[in-house]
This record gives sequence, structure tokens and C-alpha cells, in this order.
Amino acid sequence: MVTSAWPYINYVPHLGNIVSSILSADVVARYYRLKGHDVVYVTGSDEHGTPIEIEAVRLNIPPKQLTDRNHAQVSDLFQRWGIAFSNYTRTENPVHKEFVRNFLLKIYENGYIFTQESEQLYCPKCDRFLPDRFVEGTCPHCGDTGARGDQCDACGKLLEPTNLLEPRCAICNSAPIVETRKHWYFDLPKLSEKLRDYIQNNEQLPDNARNFTLNILKDGLKPRPVTRDNKWGIPSPFPGSEDKTIYVWVEAVLGYISATVQYFKRLGQEERWKEYWFDKEAKTLYFIGKDNIPFHTMILPALLLATHEPYNLPWTVHSTEFLMFDGQAFSKSRRIGIWIDEALELFPADYWRYSLLSIRPEVKDTNFSWTTLVEKVNSDLNDTLGNFVHRTLTFINKQFSSAVPQPSSLDEKDKAILEEAKEIVNKTSECLEQFKLQEALRYAISLSHLGNRYFNEKEPWKTIKTDRQESANTLYVAAQIVKQLAIILEPFIPFTTEKLWALLNLPGSVHEQKWNETEKELPPDHKINKAKPLFSKIEGTEEELQAKLEEARAKLKKLSNT
Repeated sequence: MVTSAWPYINYVPHLGNIVSSILSADVVARYYRLKGHDVVYVTGSDEHGTPIEIEAVRLNIPPKQLTDRNHAQVSDLFQRWGIAFSNYTRTENPVHKEFVRNFLLKIYENGYIFTQESEQLYCPKCDRFLPDRFVEGTCPHCGDTGARGDQCDACGKLLEPTNLLEPRCAICNSAPIVETRKHWYFDLPKLSEKLRDYIQNNEQLPDNARNFTLNILKDGLKPRPVTRDNKWGIPSPFPGSEDKTIYVWVEAVLGYISATVQYFKRLGQEERWKEYWFDKEAKTLYFIGKDNIPFHTMILPALLLATHEPYNLPWTVHSTEFLMFDGQAFSKSRRIGIWIDEALELFPADYWRYSLLSIRPEVKDTNFSWTTLVEKVNSDLNDTLGNFVHRTLTFINKQFSSAVPQPSSLDEKDKAILEEAKEIVNKTSECLEQFKLQEALRYAISLSHLGNRYFNEKEPWKTIKTDRQESANTLYVAAQIVKQLAIILEPFIPFTTEKLWALLNLPGSVHEQKWNETEKELPPDHKINKAKPLFSKIEGTEEELQAKLEEARAKLKKLSNT
């Protein structure tokens, strides 16, 4: 079971959003499919969060109108980015709504939901209560002035709106007043010991996720509100709460299960979702940004435990640090960064996928810039990978009538290269098993470095004139490496590897292959197709590329307005 954090769709995601969860999960899902595992990859559009309500208020349109439009747009964009979801759904889906209501009623009946009078912020100017992200202010823990009513991104602490110092309405910026309201709460403290046992005994959890969660548990858990006073959301199922909706932090994490239910319902296999959520041989993998850790290591496991059913708790939760753009945080209002729709207006998806994954912020915040993109595409993809593939296939086209040559008496160098190539394939696999995607990509692309070095050392353009069989041996070995590259790079650059599979004239799709296909030879006399370049260089200075981005941005804005 592969999952990625549900993206808020008040805006189109930016590059930092996609690399932290969606793209990372896609690489892993594709890899495990290649390894022959039965993989389901689900996520969807988070439509009920307060960012949606805030944006809808600002646009003066109903939230549903905004999310209908954005969900369709984002779904299309993810497809164009090559994200191989099993199911990309939305929180407005009827299956999700029904599942969430039934799930919460179950934990209510099990004694984990209670009512409590609580103070809530109310904005007289906007005439609305201010849940989580409708209120901003200063974090009481670290003093950051950009904290929201549900969480401080600066220190990661979970918050309530009334915890904020100097709170202000996110809509009108005025100071709210405090009113008392009755709400339904999840008794999180009741599950503290079970959560601690789960965290301490799960060896698959990365250190950052484990330590972060244990620190929260050490400070002591507090009950979390399940309901809110807003109209936009899933109606609360608890008796007496008919005027409430479900807090988004509850329903979004339950979406992983409902999306699986919906997926198999669509296939006419309505009970199969349980294989992924109850079978103890199944593994659930979560890919998120670091700001989402507590919701996946604490909130979701607690909700699952509260059902008293044998749900699989998260097997691993892998989070990334933040991706910066030219040393600054992405900001729509300040026009800092690149959004995923803008990116595709400029260059193919695989250029972005490769560049982002090659600097994936796995242990610290990393910086993306135009220089990064140009270097990764021009040097790694075009001059290294593209060059090796093209020179190999072109040579076979011209000198061997497009047929993989018959080898004879491979020398020690030939055998050593094939052995080294096998080691690189294995190293790539090992890194992917450990979710070290950046390192895995480094190994995968090093296979083309190996091929280029081998090609240069063997000089087949010379031996074709003096010893045709030696040249044939060289091209036979090089062709095997090209085939291996098509398979091990499939999780990272799926559009390119599909083109490469077609150039090799191999049956079916590269996406349908298995990882162990790397061990099977491209047979002698196999006819390949005429070589075509896989990449082209990116031309232009940083200033020129930024100008092209502004043009794309203006074009997309015009299309959006029409």
C-alpha cells in the first residue's frame, strides 16, 4: 500500500509539494510493481480544509465550485507528470464521506469521543467562527509569527486556534473575540501508551519520524476536536452534532482507507481493500513532507487503534525536508518558485522529475534553481544518458544493420563491465528498498557513465575496421546496458524509458516489465529501431529562463480567466 499526503487544492501544487510526497511515492510504487509486488497507490484532493474556504471567500465563489475546478485541473496535471496512481480521488467523493462517518461512529461507540465546552475564536467582522487555518498568529512555543491555528510549521507543534498569541483573522486580518461552543473531541490521551509502544517497536520508522513523535508523546497528548462550526465539509455523524462538520485533520488521513475501498469497489472486488489494511503481510508506506509527520505517526495510528479492529498501522512514514527556490521559500503571492502547471509549459515532465529527484531533500532543506535544472538536464540526461544510448543504437543501426551483434569470446574487460553493471542495478534496488531515492537515482544514472567509459575505452569505431568481432562484442555489451537502463530508470523518468523501450523494439510497455528483466540478455540478431535523440539541451541564461517562466505564467493566467 503506497500513499502520499493528500494535496490541498486551493492552489496548484508547486515543485516542493510534488517532490515531497506525490513524486516520491510514485517512484516507490513503480519500483515495487517492477519487483513483482501487488501495489496499490492512492491519494486524492483534500477539498475540505480551511485553505479552500479562505480561497473561496476571497474569490467570492462557493467552495465546491473552486474544488471541482481545481480537482479536475490537478488530476490532469498529475497525469501529465506521469504519476501512476491506482486511484486519485477526492474528499467530496460519496465513498469517502460515508466511510468517514461510519468510521467515526465506530470509535464514538468505543468510547473515544466525548463532548466538551470549548473556547473558540469568532470574527465579528466576517461573522464566522475561525477554525485552524482561518486564524493566524504567533506560536506560543517558538515565537514564529506565521503560525496557523492547527500547527506551527516553524517548530512542528500541533496547536489550537486559542493557543496563538496575538491571533488575527486570516480573511480580514482583524482581531477575533472568544466565544464558548460545544464540540466533540477525540480522546487522544487514552491511546498514549499504545502509540508509544507502536512508535518504539516499529523499526521501519525513520529516526526523524520516531524522535519527533516521541517528543510529542513526552510532552503529553491532549484531546483533539473532531467537529467544527463550518458548513463546508462532511456532516458530523454524532448524535446532537447535526450543525457541525468533521475537522479536516481527521477525515484527510482516513482518506487513505476510503480511497482503497473506492478503488476495489470500482473493480467489482469490494472486499479486497481489507487485504491491504488487515492482512499482516501487507505493508503500508507513507510519503509526506516533514510538516505532516504527527498526523501520520500519531493521529492516524490513534484513529486506527480506536476502532478495536486489526488495522495495519503505518509500516513506515518517510518525510522530506523542504525544497527551497533560489534560497527562498515558495510563495505564490511573491512569485517565488515554479508551480507544476508552469513547469510543463517550459520543459517535458521527465526533465523536472529527474532534476527534482536528484536533489530530493531527504536529510536537510535543499535548493532548486535554474542552474540546477540546466545542469541536470544538459549534463546528466543529454550528455551522459542520452549520449550513451544514442551512440550505441546508432552504431548498431549503421554497422550491424540494426541487429544486436552476435558476441564471441568476450574478453576480461567485457565480462568485468557486465558484472559492474549488475552491481549497479543491485545497488539501485538496495537504495530504493531503503527509500533513499536520491542515492538510487545516482546509482542508476552512473550506469550510463559506466557505458560511456566502456565505449570510449573499447573504441568500436576503430575496431570495426581492424577486428569486426571485437567491435561486435563491444556493441553487444553496450546494448545490454541500454536495456538495463530502460528498466532501472523507469520509476524516475517513465516517459523517456517508454521511448527507449520502443527504440529497442521490445514487446509491450516498459511499465509492464519486471526488475529481473535486467538479468536477461537482449538476444543477438534482435532488431532494434532507428535511433532518435531522447533529450535536447536547455538553452538560455537564468534571466532568460525566468522570463520564459513569466510568459508561461501569464499564458496560464489568461487561460484561467477565460
